[in-house]
Order: sequence, then C-alpha cells, then structure tokens
Amino acid sequence: MKAVDMKDILQYTFLSNLSYAPDGQRAAFVASKADEQENTYSRCLWLLEGSKTKQLTALGREGTYVWEDSDHLLFPAVRTAAEKKRAEAGEQFTVWYRLSLSGGEAMPAFTLPFACTGLVPLPEGRFAALGIIDKAIPDYYQMTDEARAKVAADIKAEADYEVFDEAPFWGNGEGITNGKRQALFLVDGDSITRITAPTENVGSPVVIGGKVYYTVTDFVDLLPECGLRIDELDPATGIRRTLCTGDSLCEPELTKMGDTLLVLASDGKRHGMNENKFVWQVDTSSGAIRLLRAEEYSMYSIVGSDCRLGGGRQMQDKDGKLYFLTTREGSSHLYRLDETGEAVPMLEKDGSIDMIAVSDHSDTVLMTAMYDMRLQELYALSLQSGKLTRLTHFNDDCLKGRYVACPEPVQVESEGLTIGGWVLKPKDFDPHKSYPAILDIHGGPKTVYGPVFMHEMQLWAGMGYFVLYCNPMGSDGRDSAFMDIRGHYGDTDYRNLMDFTDAVLAAYPQIDRARVCETGGSYGGFMTNWIIGHTDRFCCAASQRSISNWLSFHGTSDIGWCFAADQCGATPYTDYEKMWAQSPLKYAAHVKTPTLFIHSDEDYRCPLSEGLQMFTALKEHGVPARLCMFHGENHELSRSGKPKHRIRRLQEITAWFEKYAK
Repeated sequence: MKAVDMKDILQYTFLSNLSYAPDGQRAAFVASKADEQENTYSRCLWLLEGSKTKQLTALGREGTYVWEDSDHLLFPAVRTAAEKKRAEAGEQFTVWYRLSLSGGEAMPAFTLPFACTGLVPLPEGRFAALGIIDKAIPDYYQMTDEARAKVAADIKAEADYEVFDEAPFWGNGEGITNGKRQALFLVDGDSITRITAPTENVGSPVVIGGKVYYTVTDFVDLLPECGLRIDELDPATGIRRTLCTGDSLCEPELTKMGDTLLVLASDGKRHGMNENKFVWQVDTSSGAIRLLRAEEYSMYSIVGSDCRLGGGRQMQDKDGKLYFLTTREGSSHLYRLDETGEAVPMLEKDGSIDMIAVSDHSDTVLMTAMYDMRLQELYALSLQSGKLTRLTHFNDDCLKGRYVACPEPVQVESEGLTIGGWVLKPKDFDPHKSYPAILDIHGGPKTVYGPVFMHEMQLWAGMGYFVLYCNPMGSDGRDSAFMDIRGHYGDTDYRNLMDFTDAVLAAYPQIDRARVCETGGSYGGFMTNWIIGHTDRFCCAASQRSISNWLSFHGTSDIGWCFAADQCGATPYTDYEKMWAQSPLKYAAHVKTPTLFIHSDEDYRCPLSEGLQMFTALKEHGVPARLCMFHGENHELSRSGKPKHRIRRLQEITAWFEKYAK
C-alpha cells in the first residue's frame, strides 16, 4: 500500500456551489481540479439527474452560476477575444452566458457594465445584481465608452500610488478595498439602475413575495463594528425603503423560512465578536424584530480541511422550515428549524457536510460531504426514510491503494474541561518501534478539527509520523462560553494543548518525546509563536500566517481595529501593556526551538509583518529560523493557493520536520 504523496492533491476533485433547479428535478454543481501546468484551477459546471452526473462545460473557467429557470443556467465568463481585450484594458463589466440543458453551446445572454458579484433572478425576467463600485465614480456603469476609457487611463496613470482615506483599506483575498462598495442594481431588460448610495455596502439579498430584502452598511471613514439595517426593494416599482435598524445586533446575515424573513446575528454582549448567532424573525410589514431562537451552537459547518475549493449554501428553506448545518464537537450535522424556534437533528454522522441543497419539490436533501475519511463526494438524504446514499465517486481513484490513517479519538480533562482530539498512526505502524510526531493546531480560533481527510496530515502519517490534533478552548463545536478566550489567549487554550499532548504521549509510548514537532496556521500560527516562547519541549516548529504582536496587528490587519480590541479586551490607546502581554513577540527572548515561518505578501488578515517580527526576533537571539514568503498569495495559501505554491509550502514544512525530527 502506497503512502499519500505530496502531489496527490493535484489529482483531487473539489465540489462546490450545489443547488437544485427551481422545479427540484435536477441539480447543478461545480467540479474543480488543479491545473499544475497553468498553476491554477480548472472549474466546470456539472449536472446531477437522479444518481447520474454529466459535465456541462469544458473550458474550465465556470466557477459560479445561477438557475434562470429549470432548463437554463446563467454563468459569468470571459470567452471571446473582444471580451479578453476589454478585460485586459481594465474595463469593468460582466458577460453572463446562457446554457440550455436541452443541448447546444452556451451563448451570451447579457452584459452588465460593472464587476458583478452576485445575480438573483426575480419575477417577470428581472434580476437583482450585486456589483463592485468605486464610491468616487459610482455611475461608471452609465458612462460612455469614451468616458470609461478615460477612467482606465487615469487608473493606469495612478498605478504607482494607493491613497487610503478609510479603514479597512484592504481585504484578504480582495486586495485594496479603499473606496470600494458592493452595490445593489436592478436589471430590467436593457434598463440598469443602481439602487444603493455610493457609500453603502450591501449583503445577503433574500427574495420574499417578489420583494428583495438585504443588509446595508453605510460608512465613510471607519467601517462600524456593529449595527443592523435591513432595506426592502420592490422591483416592480423600484421603490426602496428601510425596513428596520438597530445598533445592538452585529454581523447580520439574512435568510428566509417560507415567507418569513430571518436575520442571524448576535449582540456580542456575552462573548464578543465570536459569539454564536441567534435567530431573529423580522416582520416585513412593520419592521419589528423578535427573537425566534437563542442558539448556543454555530449554525454553520466550520470543520477544517485543506481539501475544499469554493463554497455553497449552508442553510436553505423548504416547506416553511429552515434546513441548516451546525458544528458539534468535531463534526458538522444537518438540523431543521421550524416556525416555533425548535431545532431538530436530521442527520448526525461523524465527518463534515460542506453544503446542502433542498427544494419544495423534492424530499431529498442533496449535500457535499466528507465522510468515512474520503474526499468530497455528493450524497442524498431521504427525508422520508432517513437513508443516506452516496451518489458520486469523483475521488475514488485518488486514494485507491493509498494508506489513509483512521483518526483514533483521545479525550483529556484539562482546566476543568473535557478536550477532544484525534491521533493518526504512521503507515506500517509497529508497536515495537519508535516514531516522531507532529502536533497540528487549527486556525480561528473559532474553527474545529475533526475526523475528516486532511491532505497534510495524511502525508505526514504516510511518511512515518504520528499526527495529533485537538480542539482546545476557543474552538467551535460547543457553546459560546467554551469558545470565549477573549483577554486570555495563550492561557487555558495553551494548557489544553499541552495536556492533550501529554495524554497522547502517555497513550502512545511509541512516540519519541525528543522528536515531537509542532505547527499551526492563523490562530494556530499565533499558538505556535506562543508555544515556542513558553516551552522548549518541541524539537522544531512551523509557524504559518501567524500573529506575533497584537499592537501591530491592530493597525495593519483588515480586521485588526475591531478583532484585536475584542479578543484582547484592550486597544493600544487604552491598555497597550495588556495587548503586549498577550503578544508572543514579548516572549521571543525565551525561544530555543528551531522555527520555520510561512507567510504570504498579500495576507491582509495576518499581515506579513507579523511573521517578519517573530523571525527577526529569533535571529537576534541565535535561534535557527527560516522564513519562506509566497508572492501573490493571501491568508488562504494552504486551502486555495496556487497548486505549485501549495506543494512548495508542504515541501518547506516537511523538510523542516525531517531535518530536526529524523
């Protein structure tokens, strides 16, 4: 039996954007795969009818779509030479192509004169469209070709400069966002109308009774940390009104349950920004809001894996009920919410459901899931019988004849908490031999690890390492109180991780205590930096996309001004000593552990300066250190970075472990 190879990830198929046709008779989805030669990903549309799948497109550039009706798909693309020329000249536009499921080539349907980020079909052939605008030139979409050419020339002339006049000024994976807004447009044939003001940012549009409801954030200088505003648009008349406002609800997201408008939001008063969202019901006549469910668990799937690309719906209404995903311990399950606020489980199985599709016209829930240590596949759940059926076999050959380590659960009592985790045994495990090990720490901190396939972990297990991972305090999958580590990062969570490591070493005496490595990304990178400043028990470490200094993070991260203050319980202006005390950089003089740093120059979530500071501190103190910086990558390097870059990342980390552990 072969071990999982570093380059096996180039053969995996990633599934996303699963949705039923309006009549519920078939569904579409996107299948993606790495293209090593072009160093990108090929994305194609597929159709699911019953248990049979059929590829619809072949160019590999169709990563998103919407159902126009039950027989036609619309998808944005740049296909012709003329379209490519316009795009290369910097013109902002989106060509939507129409594909008939009856056969034939996709044909241009219409062109929108802005960068469209979302399209929502409405009655009578209208569309609500989301698009990116610049608040300084909000009517770009109405300009003549000559005027648009002048805008492009002006932008080219200013290419060497960036001017910031608001915060945040950039966004991870988005680039420079200063002055950019996501606007709402009404498309009615050839008539295109921008509905929202130049300074307004729009999110989560929902259609009920032919009307469009959406969240609005209006700002000029500093994006507000909290606040609720829901607007209503009547497409038939073009009339827009503000339905309700409020200062107490944070990060609202709209969904619906039949004809009922729901908003998921928290007030953050108990547990800050990471508090799990409650479900609120909105009266679309009066704008009155009432609490429907005080949910203590996350209503999303947040189980970590490096084997996904793209997303899909995690909640959707059917027959007056809301079907949603929820993370419990290390797995995500399917639940159903009714009009009374009661939530009941529909499917609880170890693993991860990544997205769902439901329809009023079908009693089958479709889902993309990672079960039984397999890669992503499509599954069907019968609501009548409860039977779960696997529909696809995209990734069978990828793991055929490969050693896939099965996670063995380990629990430990730590700081009055029960901490759950798992251990992967090395390939060809011999209980009479000694092995190195790797402690892998997840990001977030409000995410989880679970019994799902992780390419990097399986790679290391195949190379002869034990791999151990757990969900310390701060993780998702439990109530809001458990995930609240505000003001004491590196305290209970650090002891949880060390106690878990001790428990694994006791349970698996084959692990050589002198050859235990440690790694983690994002929050896991923060914890790596923290760990090496507080213990020298690990033979080496790999810190990825980390935070080292809360004070510098506050002013440079795209979420720094609010997240740092919330998580530290302080700002640089109110209590810089408290922020510094929670910064791994403060303890860098104590580090003895050889450490590799992985960072990307376009990581605006945990900016490059965070890794550079810790790397330099180790060099100053004579500790072996290496930093590999990736050009053109962001915070998502390990999950959606360019294929060659993902391989190089694994090469760097693995070579570092091999140097010090073997």
